Amino acid sequence: MRKDKQLITLTRIKTSLGTMIACASENGICLLEFSDCKILETKLRMITQAFNSPIIQGESKFFKPLKQQLDSYFKGNLKEFAIPLDWVGSDFQKDVWKILLQIPYGKTSTYAIQAQQMGKPSSIRAVAKANGMNKISLLIPCHRVIGSDGSLTGYSGGLWRKKKLLELESSFPLQLKLL
Repeated sequence: MRKDKQLITLTRIKTSLGTMIACASENGICLLEFSDCKILETKLRMITQAFNSPIIQGESKFFKPLKQQLDSYFKGNLKEFAIPLDWVGSDFQKDVWKILLQIPYGKTSTYAIQAQQMGKPSSIRAVAKANGMNKISLLIPCHRVIGSDGSLTGYSGGLWRKKKLLELESSFPLQLKLL
């Protein structure tokens, strides 16, 4: 938990794949998730606890550029986001999320590869759990992680969205198995 209480603001952003909820601290985006995410309430609670602050609907200097960049991304014109992030998570989770940032646009990886890149090849399940607790969807591209067998695996925004995001980034329909 952070010692200094600070204001956390929230906004809604309409995208071609549904409404997203964004939260920002004084330092950057701390949450970006689809509004129908099954664990959105849990992630919002984690944000309020980490910042020792309630979340209020309002404006942030980060929301306008975020909306512009998301619009460009969904039109296929943006491959890398340039928005300051304010990550909320354990050191292990943050290490996992840093690995996610290294997966290039249009490419995929697996939990096993992530675990190997971290030098912890036996921590595949812990890596998968940390991916699931990513609170900044799209900007930290957890949707780029698929099963070792090529199947689509867990995504808090829904597997149908994960497939659409991967198709957007690859510019052609994918032949991935939906579980």
